[in-house]
Amino acid sequence: MSHCLNNYDGLCANIHGHSYKLFVCLRGEVCQDKNSSSYGMVMDFSHLKKIVQSEILDKFDHALIIEQNSPFIEQVKLMDTKKEIVDFQPTCENLVLHIKEKIEPLLPCGVELFSVKLYETASSHAEWNLRDVICCK
Repeated sequence: MSHCLNNYDGLCANIHGHSYKLFVCLRGEVCQDKNSSSYGMVMDFSHLKKIVQSEILDKFDHALIIEQNSPFIEQVKLMDTKKEIVDFQPTCENLVLHIKEKIEPLLPCGVELFSVKLYETASSHAEWNLRDVICCK
């Protein structure tokens, strides 16, 4: 995914890309109903994968993520490329919050989002958890 940071005073003001890695962690009770297809699970991984795929990966993978107020927005709109125009600065921290907002309402009853961790590089990531947003570099 590529992005640029509007009004930033460093190199990240330019359009550039990263090989992001996303980690989603859930919390809930393990199903003890032996007659349920979810027996022994908090949530079937394939169901979580479908949510993440449709809400996040299909939109952001190999796309340019750009804030609607970016000085590049008019040129980007003309580009024949995959793009997502967002209403926030596409920092790693804001992307984590956006991902949380997209995934959380689609989880089944009794299952909650525990954390979302997004690595921008091998050594830099942002994380949302039930308590707060953490940025680690």
